[in-house]
Amino acid sequence: YPYDGSLSSSIYRPDRTRLSISNEKSIISSIYNRIAIDVSAMSIQHVRLDQNGRYIETIQSGLNDVLTLNANLDQTGRAFIQDVVLSMFDEGCVAIVPTDTTLNPTISGSFDVNSMRTGKILEWYPSSVRVRVYNEKTGQKEDLQLPKTMVAIIENPFYSVMNESNSTLKRLITKLNLLDAIDKQSGSGKLDLIIQLPYVIKTPARKEQADIRRQDIEKQLSGSKYGIAYTDGTEKITQLNRPTENNLMAQITYLTNMLYGQLGLTENIFNGTADEAEKLDYYNRTCEPILAAITDAMKRRFLTKTARTQNQSIMYFRDPFRLVPINQMADIADKFTRNEILSSNEVRGIVGMKPS
Repeated sequence: YPYDGSLSSSIYRPDRTRLSISNEKSIISSIYNRIAIDVSAMSIQHVRLDQNGRYIETIQSGLNDVLTLNANLDQTGRAFIQDVVLSMFDEGCVAIVPTDTTLNPTISGSFDVNSMRTGKILEWYPSSVRVRVYNEKTGQKEDLQLPKTMVAIIENPFYSVMNESNSTLKRLITKLNLLDAIDKQSGSGKLDLIIQLPYVIKTPARKEQADIRRQDIEKQLSGSKYGIAYTDGTEKITQLNRPTENNLMAQITYLTNMLYGQLGLTENIFNGTADEAEKLDYYNRTCEPILAAITDAMKRRFLTKTARTQNQSIMYFRDPFRLVPINQMADIADKFTRNEILSSNEVRGIVGMKPS
């Protein structure tokens, strides 16, 4: 095989998105991942519209190939959208950088995109941004200063809930870190004993005698097979590491429920028992703003004004029959075919059968 001539990483993918430490060590990453998977399940396509803004056909272009099949050398179109959403949640704002185009984007706006990457925004300038993008030719992440006209900048629609310094999500992360610290302290193996000696400890000689007694008990406990030590009958031992009642868990539960409500989530969404109404509300309140932010940013950067006047657009589609149970599919198919909304072959394609 020909030599790559670049750095190698045999353990981790160098282009993979890695969340910040506070998000990786809490339940927050599961919320990020659930929403990112559901958003990437939607189909984003380069389409042509009619004069009323309705979908006519899908345009077979390099941009559509990037969005649906092959985003770059390492990611499919679906994996790329998931990467965009995860990075947007973690950083608050993310840039989609076209890394391979037909024309130079800094010279001409009439370029077609052949590959795209997710870029982390490092610095903001009036008309440009400095982004950190993975270079698939060198295997390293590089910092580039690019004009805002050639990169799609997407801000998290839930920025005030997830990324502000005192937002609900940040407060929940702080409480979870406190709970982890308390659990680590209680499980550290320390006994936290107070030994009350039968004499007053005020002079240096008495303090030295008390230290010798303390070291003796520590030596007995550490040297014993079962951790047993003996004391004098006049000495009194008090143990401090008893579980103390606090309202930390109640606060975490309260903040979690508040975060779910502000993001349009429910417990049933995560455990897979949500009904059709809950899922519809979740798609409309949570997934739709994210998809709209992604498609609008791509539309204004990757489609020229001439292309938009030719009714070209970037749209997202959700399969409405994905949530329909099989016992209702027959009734829906009958109504749609009888009213000439769908043909019988289109219905057969929905249920996974070849056309008749």
